[in-house]
Amino acid sequence: MNIGDVSERSGLPAKTIRYYEDIGLVRPSRSENGYREFGFKDLHKLAFLARARSLGFTIEECRTLLLLYEDRQRSSSDVRRLAEKHVGRIDRKIAELQALSATLRDLVLRCHGDDRPDCPIMDDLARAGTA
Repeated sequence: MNIGDVSERSGLPAKTIRYYEDIGLVRPSRSENGYREFGFKDLHKLAFLARARSLGFTIEECRTLLLLYEDRQRSSSDVRRLAEKHVGRIDRKIAELQALSATLRDLVLRCHGDDRPDCPIMDDLARAGTA
């Protein structure tokens, strides 16, 4: 398969596939004229990477996951540990976003939203740089 075919089948843009090749996540063979030739193993890796990235794993975590996937002697505890660490990051990010949402919701509720210039939202934003 050429890069267009594997892009369509994996759901990844060609630019992303080239990037993954540049950083060594996939290594397609090359034809005599230098074109990339992807096999089904490459397609499977790219689909694996697409799913892992959609779950928010970093590139380095994806590299580790690929190594673990290819290691038939792997310990599932290694995979679990990596996933648990990632879930912790997600949970922390959710908590941060909930705090941001609560703060902004409070500011919106306090703003009259009328023709007057005074606005708690603007006051809060202006105060942030002086605290």
